[in-house]
Amino acid sequence: MTSASVPRVATASVTAPIGVFDSGVGGLSVLRHIRAQLPHEHLLYFADSGFAPYGDKPEGVVAERSLAVAGFLVANGAKALVVACNTATVAAIKVLRAHYPDMPIVGVEPGLKPAAAATRNGKVGVLATKVTIAGAKFLLLRDQISAASSAQFLLQGCPGLVDQIELGDLGSAQIRTLLERYVVPLLDQGADTLVLGCTHYPFVLATLGQVIAAATSRDIVLIDTGDAVARQLARLLGAAGLLNQDNAAGAVPDLARVAAGAAGATGADSAAGSHASAVTAADMGAAPTLQGYTSASATALSRAFANLLGIDAPVREVVI
Repeated sequence: MTSASVPRVATASVTAPIGVFDSGVGGLSVLRHIRAQLPHEHLLYFADSGFAPYGDKPEGVVAERSLAVAGFLVANGAKALVVACNTATVAAIKVLRAHYPDMPIVGVEPGLKPAAAATRNGKVGVLATKVTIAGAKFLLLRDQISAASSAQFLLQGCPGLVDQIELGDLGSAQIRTLLERYVVPLLDQGADTLVLGCTHYPFVLATLGQVIAAATSRDIVLIDTGDAVARQLARLLGAAGLLNQDNAAGAVPDLARVAAGAAGATGADSAAGSHASAVTAADMGAAPTLQGYTSASATALSRAFANLLGIDAPVREVVI
């Protein structure tokens, strides 16, 4: 996708929605913090499960796909973007900001700085995808924080873990086996702090806790940056004058109509800047709404909304 083919963002309204995307359901761990901290904001969530996992794909492929998904969300009225995926942040955050220079865009990166502050013995384990821990942006951050704090970061790629979490059985034997394979070696090396470097990982905290308890009696600190992402989003929206402080009066928007129009958008439509199905300020001028989109199964995303967040939200399958 060339810069000429990417739709530019028109002047946004405070009542326009925030677009959030991830390779699948992992970004829901960030979405829950956004909903808690910004209760008046309308939200669009895109689960790119049909293209998952991002973590085992070349960085350039992930960047191109992230541009396509962002284009879809912008074409559907997003006033801001949250890249709720560590891998996509590493691969695409710079190019997204270059394409949308006037739009608040927040990425997710492993919490190395808070981990360096939290560790007691200077040894921090980092659980992430292979693309994340191999990315130049991440490695530069690691080197900077190591130099400033003397913390030692033990990097652990976790192939297969995202795939298992996407299946939805968060207490499965397969997930426990993978966590044992990836976490126990870090604990054996003395790590007293673990960074959850993928937004999928907070959803297996229960099993992770069991694995840690079986491996060591030491107190292990876990670092999840979802709360910090929501706070940064709030700051950027406030600075841009786009923070929705309260809900406008009016009827609940016809999301079925809006979603049906959006579901017909293709990658070509988004690239051409088609806004025929955009969620307008008038549509969103009501109680806070959440619209889900997915490149895979709408049923699976609906189930994830219910099981992971305890909410019932409309979901549409789309082709990008």
